[in-house]
Amino acid sequence: MCALGNRKQLLVQQAIDNGEVEPFEGSVRWVKQLRDQGLKLGVVSSSRNCGPVLQAAKIDQWFETRVDGLTLAELNLPGKPAPDAFLKAAANLGVSPGRTVVVEDAISGVESGRAGNFGLVLGVDREGHADALLQNGADVIVKDLSELVSTGY
Repeated sequence: MCALGNRKQLLVQQAIDNGEVEPFEGSVRWVKQLRDQGLKLGVVSSSRNCGPVLQAAKIDQWFETRVDGLTLAELNLPGKPAPDAFLKAAANLGVSPGRTVVVEDAISGVESGRAGNFGLVLGVDREGHADALLQNGADVIVKDLSELVSTGY
């Protein structure tokens, strides 16, 4: 197991170093729109590579807080499906969970949002498991966050 984890880490680091990290364009447009509207934004990830990935994608400066795998280890917080990472991000932003949107593409992530009593749990169905996302806590499902970008009309 350890060798497999080390191999995966090496591949992730190579992708970062080789400039192969590309964000989902629809996600970038939506997050930029939210930021331009003055909303507070945070990112939650179980990955210890979250910071370098955000930097490689050139979007790290868009988020006011980041709670990632390093944060979870440092603060001894449980990972998903426990809501602790999302609750920590909301606290860092100074907002109540009830007025916060969780955006997740993983079943464990929507479970976290539901368990934390967040105002809206938005499921992103990138892999064809919309029904499972709904059954596990998502309030709304989109295939891509570009569906939420306002056209100004």
